[in-house]
Amino acid sequence: MGKFDALFEDEDDIFGGSPKSKYWDISNQISKDLMKDEFDNVIMRMAVMERMLIEHHDEEMLDKIIKNYYYENTDEIEVHKKSLYMELAGKLIYRLAD
Repeated sequence: MGKFDALFEDEDDIFGGSPKSKYWDISNQISKDLMKDEFDNVIMRMAVMERMLIEHHDEEMLDKIIKNYYYENTDEIEVHKKSLYMELAGKLIYRLAD
């Protein structure tokens, strides 16, 4: 069970929408500089993860490997995406309080 699984049991009642829609609601309310900074953090994480994968897999095959993994684990990935949206939304809210 992921960090935020309990929050998704009835997401429409708790959030008035999906974690994805709530993330974008929050992101649209913050300053562009803060949003750019958080987006840069997401890109940095993706770059690190890609470099780690490239150490173990052929770079040309990376997209195929990722797509295959997604199709073989769609349900788990979708739940994890929701957790990531919640985590990112939490980071945005935390940054607003700074």
